[in-house]
Amino acid sequence: MGSTNQVGATSPVPAIATGTFTGTLGRHIARRLVQIGVKDVFSVPGDFNLTLLDHLINEPGLNLVGCCNELNAGYAADGYARAKGVGACVVTFTVGGLSVLNAIAGAYSENLPVICIVGGPNSNDYGTSRILHHTTGLPDFSQELRCFQTVTCAQAVVNNLEDAHELIDNAISTALKESKPVYISISCNLPGIPHPTFFIDPVPYYLAPKVSNQLGLEAAVEATAELLNKAVKPVIVGGPKLRVGKAQKAFEEFANASGYPIAIMPSAKGLVPEHHPHFIGTYWGAVSTSFVGEIVESADAYVFVGPIFNDYSSVGYSLLIKKEKSIIVQPNRVTIGNGPSLGWVFMADFLTALAKKLKKNSTAMDNYRRIYVPPGVALKRDNSEPLRVNILFKHIQAMLSGDTAVIAETGDSWFNCQKLSLPENCGYEFQMQYGSIGWSVGATLGYAQAAKDKRVIAFIGDGSFQVTAQDISTMIRCGQRTIIFLINNGGYTIEVEIHDGPYNVIKNWNYTGLVDAIHNGEGKCWTVKVRTEDELTEAIATATGEHKDSFCFIEVIVHKDDTSKELLEWGSRVSAANSRPPNPQ
Repeated sequence: MGSTNQVGATSPVPAIATGTFTGTLGRHIARRLVQIGVKDVFSVPGDFNLTLLDHLINEPGLNLVGCCNELNAGYAADGYARAKGVGACVVTFTVGGLSVLNAIAGAYSENLPVICIVGGPNSNDYGTSRILHHTTGLPDFSQELRCFQTVTCAQAVVNNLEDAHELIDNAISTALKESKPVYISISCNLPGIPHPTFFIDPVPYYLAPKVSNQLGLEAAVEATAELLNKAVKPVIVGGPKLRVGKAQKAFEEFANASGYPIAIMPSAKGLVPEHHPHFIGTYWGAVSTSFVGEIVESADAYVFVGPIFNDYSSVGYSLLIKKEKSIIVQPNRVTIGNGPSLGWVFMADFLTALAKKLKKNSTAMDNYRRIYVPPGVALKRDNSEPLRVNILFKHIQAMLSGDTAVIAETGDSWFNCQKLSLPENCGYEFQMQYGSIGWSVGATLGYAQAAKDKRVIAFIGDGSFQVTAQDISTMIRCGQRTIIFLINNGGYTIEVEIHDGPYNVIKNWNYTGLVDAIHNGEGKCWTVKVRTEDELTEAIATATGEHKDSFCFIEVIVHKDDTSKELLEWGSRVSAANSRPPNPQ
């Protein structure tokens, strides 16, 4: 958790409530959400959560955002947590809970604190043999809880008022400490009942700071500094767990002090400043940014800060990395080559201390500058030539600034957006570990609701969009001014490059027509189809000019085989990893 002690604690400690002048459970949970930084809660109503929703609506600091389905509400809480540090969604028992489950699993895999609140059965029904609606027809109310146990770091079933306060506070604090989602079930008859444990104004929320084991920290820093100061051409590679470690500032201190080149793993894009003079690009094995793979893999020492090595990030397990040359810095552990692995050493503490012990070494940076050749021939096209994806992204690059944020959907958008150069303070999010297609629609809704100072630009393939399209409705209703580029190439292109078949071809929609129908004349919304570069240029000018305060939906029609070279290479390697024959038994 870094050194954050107190979360959103602005109100003074209240006087002890006396007599009947006590708060309610609904009021308590609403205030807690506000105190931890949640201003918007994404919800789908259902009979078990309606009373709780009344209390959330009555909280002045809280805005309830109704979504079209629970899956999108969960994805929105995920996107919100990326921008705000924590998100929340509220659904109804089992029928809503099992629908939101996939989104919560995604937030778990991406280490995002999402508070998933479920309106549960009446407290009187627990321990009886009654069969309730919205269940699978068994007198067992634990099915939903059992499903959530594997994708949340804490679970609280609140079916009495005596320990409700403790259960709720413990679950919320665990989410923040572990940076993972939690599940809270609240019996539908409890939110409005006063109880002495709930003050009218809850005591400020407090989290004890995590402090590294001092001896372990010193040992880790000494061993690492010794290895790095002996190395000839060390490099740094940032990973996605930088966010969990709350170590972005410390990472910059370490990078500045060392002089080493800085690369990122693909899923860390947006977490490391790309305007830094030593930033060289993305390390992604065979599909790395030009010259980055060579510099990283030829180094004699590499510091991986918060990495996740999976088959996607390792391009089908093909990274040319040796353990003995690696220093792996995780949020609470440092492993030095084949040597010591020291726990209870926190990432930010470690990087800050290490920065003070390093000799500056720019050898690898000098090598990179020596071999680097700028991108080749300027992209040209014939008049009225069909639009190519690489031309599209040339124009997208020009749109980016510190006032924008990029959301990249699973698919070829991963690879095309990865090549964008992010200006200072430009946001960037995608879901690489879980890779759930359709994630970006809900995540865009949540991120834009949290980061109102930024214009969100989302890149969504037609196949992914068909999974979760409905919540375009919520974006328009919330007055968001997002720009969505819908890449219409007629199918699941990322799957085509891994393993093709007729199942990867989808029914084409009139996507702009669909969004116009959803808009239905209510709110600010502008749509356009583009087929050529001239049409694209005009569309971008309109979206950033006349319609700068509107939700803008630009359907880009491209050839089905117009993919990045990186996707072609990556797809063939992931396919090879997926199709390995069984080992002999």
